[in-house]
Parts: sequence; C-alpha cells; structure tokens
Amino acid sequence: MIRLQRKMLAGLQDALPNPAAVIDALQSAVELEHATIPVYLYALYSLDENKNPLIVQVLQSVVIEEMLHMTLASNVLNALGGDSQVGNPGFVPQFPGPLPGGVESDLVVHLAPFSMAQLQVFLQIEQPEDPLQFPVRAEAVSDTVTIGEFYTAISQAIGQLGDVAFVKPPRYQVGPDLMYGSVVVTDVASAQQALQIIIEQGEGTSTSPEEIDGDAVAHYYRFDQIAKGKLLVATPEPPGWAYAGAPVTFDSTGVYAVQTDPNTPPNTYAAGSAQAFANDNFNYTYTSLLFALRDLFSGANSDAQMNRAIGLMMSLKGQAKAMMSGIPNPQVLTGPSFQYQPVNPAG
Repeated sequence: MIRLQRKMLAGLQDALPNPAAVIDALQSAVELEHATIPVYLYALYSLDENKNPLIVQVLQSVVIEEMLHMTLASNVLNALGGDSQVGNPGFVPQFPGPLPGGVESDLVVHLAPFSMAQLQVFLQIEQPEDPLQFPVRAEAVSDTVTIGEFYTAISQAIGQLGDVAFVKPPRYQVGPDLMYGSVVVTDVASAQQALQIIIEQGEGTSTSPEEIDGDAVAHYYRFDQIAKGKLLVATPEPPGWAYAGAPVTFDSTGVYAVQTDPNTPPNTYAAGSAQAFANDNFNYTYTSLLFALRDLFSGANSDAQMNRAIGLMMSLKGQAKAMMSGIPNPQVLTGPSFQYQPVNPAG
C-alpha cells in the first residue's frame, strides 16, 4: 500500500490513546483511499477494452474495492464520532503530486494513460512491506512504512481506546445492504474487522496473496500479473502459488493517445475550446459525485442516496470514455483532470 513517513506512524503511536489522533489518522486514510481512484480510473478509461480486456478487468476490480475501502474507513471514522470531509475542496488530490498523508517524497503520482511504466507506479502504491515470491534483502531501517502498518497502528489504537469510544447508537453507517462487503462498525471488534479487510484486499497476508475472503488475489498481486504476463494461480508445489495461469497480454495499440496530467501546463485546455468544456462538465460530475458520497457518509445512508451516487459514477464513466476515445471527434482526445468544479459550467 501507499508508503507513509514513519514519523506519522510514530506520531499516532505517541498520541495513544487520544481519540482525536485516531480520528485524524482515519481522515487521512479516507483521503488516501480516494486519491488512488482517479489515478486508476484515468489508466482504465485510456484502454480499449476490446484489445486489453484482462487489464481492464483488473483495474475495474481494484477501483471497486478502493471504493469499499473508502467506505470502510468512513464507517470507522463515523463510529468514533468523526465527520466526513469528502467533497471539501482540500479533499481533492492535486496531480501531479504526492498522494495525501505524507507519502515519501520520491512518489510523485501522475494522471497518465496506461503503460508498463504507470503499472510500476501502481505496484509501488500497493506494495506490501514484504511482497511474497520475492527475496527479502537485509537493509537499513527505512524511514517509510506501508499503509498496512499504518492501518495496523490505527487498529491497535482503537483497541486501546476500547468500546467506550464508540458513538451509541451506531452513527452514519453504510452497511452491506448498500455496499457489498461493507461492515457496520459499532465497537472495537467490528472496527478492527473493517480495517483488516482494507489491509488484506490491498496487500494479502504475510503467508498468502489472497484477499481475506479468498475470492481473489490482493491488489499488489493483481497488478503484478500484468507485469509478469500471466495470471497468478494456486499450485500444488511450494510456495503454493505461481505466475503460471492464462497469459495477460498488453496491447500498446489499445491505449488512447491522451495526454499525461491533463489541463496542467503545458497541456492546459484553451479557454472556450470543446476540450475545456468537456473537461469542466466531467469535473462538475466528479465533484457532484463527491458531494453525493459526502451525504452518504454523513447520515443519508439510504437506497436512494446510493442510487444517486451510482448514477453519477455511471455518468462519469460515460463522459470519460467518450472524451478519451474521441467521441464524437476522434481527432480531439481529452483527458479528464479530476479537479474540484462545484459550479455547473453550463449554468
């Protein structure tokens, strides 16, 4: 997972068992989970799914689980009395730049079409402390920690706070009736269950690349299948897994020729151009989606509100695919910039 400065983890531990410190850490966790989504979506929508179907499938599956992680972290935050910051101007990440939460300085993330180079960024984002199938070298103590360690520290902090720290009755929870795989957080046990799902879906476990429910491999290994060129499958011989499944091929001709870091110099869209208008419309839909999620995580946890958010997600996908594939003008491709746009540009 995303690497954080060790001092942030130490600060969390130093503050134990301060509820405010745990809530601040969970706010950062929600921001981090969200910040990966534009990066993955940009790569996803840059792909022609007819030419790169397995890579599209991998990216789609990871994005869906990042949404679940954002929900789980929000549930824990709300259960401890925190308030959602989703939809605030400062919540939206800036690209190019570091991911939120004090990530190491050399991890600068770009909105970029899919490539093997961008895949390496994804692997760095999702990398466990000790990836399986790779030798562990003896190295000096690193100044960074993984998000798995970060979530473990939060989980331990919550354990020290105890059940008394949780708001009664349960507050603003998005349960499995609204989002598959979600956990209603009411106490230490359910909070730790929710955080463990985030850890294992991103990194796997220390002994297996599988997620907590065993239905799929964790994000890091899902991406590594693309790098290795084969699906990761269980084998009867040690270590029990191998990149020996069906081929995972990357067809570079199946990537739309959109720019990296759109609407930033030197790729800024000309004022009044069709590209600028399409991008503003996309960003308005994106910001509206964040507002819908903010309301969902702030008490409007209903079927109607979830359906509103899903409808905006579908609209966002349709706009991005059209912009990046050049519909209706294949000579003018537009990459969405995922920026804060609360005002309807057509208004």
